Amino acid sequence: MSARVLAFVVTCACIPASVENLAAAPRSYDVDQTVALALAQNPEIAIARKKVQAARGGVVEARSGFLPSVVSSGLLRQREHQADSRLRDEDYNVSVRVVQSLYTGGATASQLAIARLNVEKEELELQALLNRVAMDVRVSFSELLLNRAKIRVYAQSVNVLQEELKTQQERLAAGTVGQLNVRRAEVALANEQPQLIDAQTQLKSSYLRLAELVGMPSWPANFEVTGQLQYQPLYPDMNACLARADVERPEIKAREKEIEVEDRQADLDRSALRPQVEAFSGYEVYNERDPLVGREFNHGYVVGLNAQWHIFDGHATKGRLEATHARREAAVQTLKSTRLSVEADVRSAFLDLEQAARVLEFETKNVQTADESLNLAKANLGAGLGTQLDVLQATADVTRTRTTRLAAIFQHNVALARLARACASSPPELAFQPPNPSGTRRKDAAIVELTEPPQKLEEK
Repeated sequence: MSARVLAFVVTCACIPASVENLAAAPRSYDVDQTVALALAQNPEIAIARKKVQAARGGVVEARSGFLPSVVSSGLLRQREHQADSRLRDEDYNVSVRVVQSLYTGGATASQLAIARLNVEKEELELQALLNRVAMDVRVSFSELLLNRAKIRVYAQSVNVLQEELKTQQERLAAGTVGQLNVRRAEVALANEQPQLIDAQTQLKSSYLRLAELVGMPSWPANFEVTGQLQYQPLYPDMNACLARADVERPEIKAREKEIEVEDRQADLDRSALRPQVEAFSGYEVYNERDPLVGREFNHGYVVGLNAQWHIFDGHATKGRLEATHARREAAVQTLKSTRLSVEADVRSAFLDLEQAARVLEFETKNVQTADESLNLAKANLGAGLGTQLDVLQATADVTRTRTTRLAAIFQHNVALARLARACASSPPELAFQPPNPSGTRRKDAAIVELTEPPQKLEEK
């Protein structure tokens, strides 16, 4: 994660999370700033951070086993007698003691180790959630840009068809064309308008999804999303990504911590069959029940040792060890499954990258071909060699090829976001030297240049 994004995260963390405060002034967010905003106030991330805090409390609790404790106790009893007795009826005892464990059979050390491993595991789970939310934000951001670009494409296409309808109506009034040309223009316009409406609805849904990820009920009207859907010429290496994912992916590290926790839990289970020794010292106030022994009220210092040893516990420890060993074996299998899942994530992202690259290559040529076909259809219509239907079909082809290109760019960016999450990194960190810098970059530039449709039918 870049230093700029980290600085933005710190800034957002200092801002109250309420929508009213966030929407106080107009703001513009690019993809990195939106990711940072989500990492600062996403509800799932806030819950995960509380889990880390709770795990740290477990460390404090486990560490207390190495420190002395101060214990006070008291007793007051009143007895009834069925026969005469010289013993006093009252019995009381009050003491304050300092107790220090001397030997627990390794239980305290194991408990502290388990608590620390749980903290590390929760931190890894938090990092995994951060990576997933960052991926979701990048995907939603790209989807928003895709729908916004589609709106521009369909809106311009609708404007072109509206102009064509107006032209045909004027020619009908002049008597140069028939009613069929006007009807065809009306049908072409009616077929294009639902696409525009659908793109507008999808854009609203993208804003809602993005607002949910950044922890807002809805995206504020004065929060502007900046940027355009563009192809990112990154060239990751699959073997390098697989190696990085196996080492850096927090999900894998968290599963490894689970195995360590079960190993420590086995040590804790075995400690139940070992002796427990503690020393104590304190001051005690008590009464003597027998008047012949001395006065009723007495007090003094106490010091001593407490020890216990469960020589046989009815195989309770054996049962706990069997359960722990079973959980450890399950954790090992979970680790293997997680590694396979991570590898599948990387390979799947590479397949999507390859597919997007091939579609972009074909659609780059296809957009040029569609433009040329549109010009030829117009020329043929002017020369009396073609029909209006050819022109309308060519116009639809231009719009379809450009939206297909936009979808391919979106698929490429989504695959990069998925690959970044699979490798526990950000998309810029996946960049490698392209195998053929000359020519490839010229193709990448053309991909951005040809994403807009012509303003009029006569334009390229």
